[in-house]
Amino acid sequence: MNPLAHQHRLTSWFWSDEGDEVIRSRCVSGIVLTNTVDIPAPPPRLLADWEREISTRLDLEPGDVEEMPLARARARWPDFKHCVQAIVDWTSALGLPGVVAASDVALMVCRGARYHHDGEQYGSAVFCNLFVSNDKGLDLHFPSIDLRIPLTRGTVVIFDTCQPHGVIRRHGDGFSTADFPADQDFTQLFLTWELPVENERIAQALGIVFDTAPSASPQPAEEQVWLDGIRVTLCPDSGRWIKPG
Repeated sequence: MNPLAHQHRLTSWFWSDEGDEVIRSRCVSGIVLTNTVDIPAPPPRLLADWEREISTRLDLEPGDVEEMPLARARARWPDFKHCVQAIVDWTSALGLPGVVAASDVALMVCRGARYHHDGEQYGSAVFCNLFVSNDKGLDLHFPSIDLRIPLTRGTVVIFDTCQPHGVIRRHGDGFSTADFPADQDFTQLFLTWELPVENERIAQALGIVFDTAPSASPQPAEEQVWLDGIRVTLCPDSGRWIKPG
């Protein structure tokens, strides 16, 4: 089966930034933009600070994705500006100048990640992520489009928030907590930007088409993802769509 054919049946309902309280439909993109950029390793002092934060405050369990304090990190991260510049240069080369500068940045950490999509909260955005940790044998996996991206320092990705994704062991078939034993370090830190999906250049780069739902379709009152006209959820272990009933 062509994995992209599956994508054409997916619909994202999202809150539009182009009007007051307007919910709009769009397709879910099967395009993932990725590359590896050259960024310096975070300094040892910052790595130690991150380790303390993760172990004492977050109590990060396998599959968890949490936000880290960015302001404190920036004070101990002289090369932070080089990381941002690397993203600016990459996105500009893709024909997306200015999109990063116009978006807020957050620092995130995961210890693997269960399969999920973010279309019920971030349907109006696409994610731009820059991974700053070294290679720990993990992949960013998009099961619906059969794409695995090895996570190394400098890995960059732009993808649709509604596209199912997870972070799994490199030779794994899905997500399992047993793949992340407590005595091994599988944490991955990354910077993330929310880019507006309605930006014309971003939509064009990801092949996103708007107002795809039939005019007779009932309009939902909240952001969600539909498959063949039915709201669906996602299996956190396999990344497969689950229909109700």
